[in-house]
Amino acid sequence: MRHAGEAILDDTILVIGASHAAAQAVDSLRREGHRGRLVLVGDEPHLPYQRPPLSKKYLSGEFERDRLWIRPAAYYEQQRVEFLPGRRAVRIDRAAHRVELDDGSALAYGRLLLATGGRARPMTVPGADLEGVHCLRTIADVDAIRAQLGAGRRAMIVGAGYIGLECAASLVKLGLSVTVLEMADRVMSRVVAPEMSEFYSQAHRSHGVRILLDQRVTAFEGAGRVAAVRCADGSLHPADLVIVGIGLVPNVELAAAAGIECDNGIAVDLHCRSSDPDVFAIGDCASQQSLRYGRRVRLESVDNAFEQAKTAAANLCGREVVHDKVPWFWSDQFDLKLQIVGLSMDYDRVILRGDPATQAFSCCYLQDDELIALDAVNHARDFMPARRLIAERARFDLARLADPGVTLKDAVS
Repeated sequence: MRHAGEAILDDTILVIGASHAAAQAVDSLRREGHRGRLVLVGDEPHLPYQRPPLSKKYLSGEFERDRLWIRPAAYYEQQRVEFLPGRRAVRIDRAAHRVELDDGSALAYGRLLLATGGRARPMTVPGADLEGVHCLRTIADVDAIRAQLGAGRRAMIVGAGYIGLECAASLVKLGLSVTVLEMADRVMSRVVAPEMSEFYSQAHRSHGVRILLDQRVTAFEGAGRVAAVRCADGSLHPADLVIVGIGLVPNVELAAAAGIECDNGIAVDLHCRSSDPDVFAIGDCASQQSLRYGRRVRLESVDNAFEQAKTAAANLCGREVVHDKVPWFWSDQFDLKLQIVGLSMDYDRVILRGDPATQAFSCCYLQDDELIALDAVNHARDFMPARRLIAERARFDLARLADPGVTLKDAVS
């Protein structure tokens, strides 16, 4: 293993995982001036593709598959990227600077970039392996779900987070009868304030989605194929198909087995470098210290994947860059575009800007009058300046902040 400061004898950069982060990384590496060998390994038989449309326009059939590709196949050829689809990395030999693949072959590297992403968290209850019980993370997952769609069919969705509610919105528009089962006492409870949860619950119910809260699933029932979902209170809900959306498990096993430090993800520094100086990690699998929020965070966000990829590429090419961006996320449900900027953990006050009944408003999260996060529903005029103001640790006049007629910038105290 190379020690910090030693010369790199092999200029090959090997990227594991054909994700948003990986696609941006190979592009940024070439833009940063890397002229050496560049190899991209993905365990799915596809080009790197966009995941956000999977639960929305691809699920609903509005997108054909070829609209998912982040870049066409010709791009990788033009940029001299050796793309190996359908191949899974099974072992990192850090001492030999080699990665072994599932077909028995091995690839040498000078530096290694892990963009292994995550996988859908599975249910561990009886019947979870029945036909008709699905997770949603990949093209193959959605293709399997789409094969079972049909107007009037009963869809049960376990989990009322982003994925669950986006699927609910897509399926009810296709004419399915949709029920969402959520273990918590409100929807999207981990990421938004109660006021936002209530707004989204009402929005879904107004479109015909049935939302049942405080429901813990204990089993899926059926003879070979799912026919019902049983909950802890004894209730039984008939189902023709089930989508489980209860979170993501970061794919850290490859790194952990190689002795690379992991902490709710592959632990990286502000340069996206792991505990091994020749191994970097980015995207959903990476856990990084946030300067803005003073804690280690792992962010499941396309924007974060892109920004970390750019940071890692710069550092891999010898230009020292720190990753210190205020994160942002989005979710499209019906005609509601939710844009979230910042992390709302530890807020002590919520202020709404605008009337939720108009379906265009913002929810501000504050800590000691400092804006730490903002949710904007069809309200880009607040979302755009919020990124800068959160980064600047701006404090606000609360009365002016509550007045939607006052711009966000003019509400700063």
